[in-house]
Amino acid sequence: MAVFEVQRGTSPVILGFPHTGTDVPPPIWERLNDNGRLLADTDWHIHELYEGLLPEATTVRATFHRYVVDANRDPQGVSLYPGQNTTGLVPETDFDGAAIWKKGEGPTHADIAARLRDFHAPYHAALAAEIARIKALHGIAVLYDCHSIRSHIPFLFEGKLPDFNIGTDMGRTCDPAIEAAAVECAASAVGYSHILNGRFKGGWTTRHYGRPEDGIHAIQMELAQSTHLATEAPPFALDAAKAERLRAHLKAILERIETKAFDLKRLRSEA
Repeated sequence: MAVFEVQRGTSPVILGFPHTGTDVPPPIWERLNDNGRLLADTDWHIHELYEGLLPEATTVRATFHRYVVDANRDPQGVSLYPGQNTTGLVPETDFDGAAIWKKGEGPTHADIAARLRDFHAPYHAALAAEIARIKALHGIAVLYDCHSIRSHIPFLFEGKLPDFNIGTDMGRTCDPAIEAAAVECAASAVGYSHILNGRFKGGWTTRHYGRPEDGIHAIQMELAQSTHLATEAPPFALDAAKAERLRAHLKAILERIETKAFDLKRLRSEA
């Protein structure tokens, strides 16, 4: 089983998809309970939602499910949000705090080490290689990490999540121009709400790769699933009309980020 898929482009923008995969190897599947087998915490249809929006963007997509190992978590197991409810490197529960493994079948330390080696590390090696390739091509690279989550999850946050949740780790992971490009486009999307560095400030991927001082910028977009799903429950079907409305705004965001990236490239070359 290939644990990642790469489509190479020449744009300075790279799209990361760590949570759209649904592949679970049979020995791991057998250990999941009925709740775990719903795979409810998948970023449903996100790679389809972004398909073709920025034709020359490189994409790197994990094919394995986050219950195998979470490709957007620190491999050392350090929490992204200390003191807040969250899920770990290999989750014990779903986003509602309910168990996903059969009793006594949860991941062991040996399981976690093996899954880091076989899934997490290869995905990030592929992502790092594409960032290096694009950086060599342009002198700059922008990683736009693509995510989604249900709009109501009391275990993780109060109330209803905004539609566009932009994360830059409080501005640390990208140039202000990149951050502003995403925020301005989201703010101009009529009928949608947005927030910058709210409940989701960017996961490990964004924080790990974002080094704007070195010409590598990273930004996370967490979409509320109410913006594109027919219902935030099984079977998690895509609502075609919602998706088309949303795609227009996502396209505008990506194009604006790409333009800003070329602007930054020119400034670097003139410096």
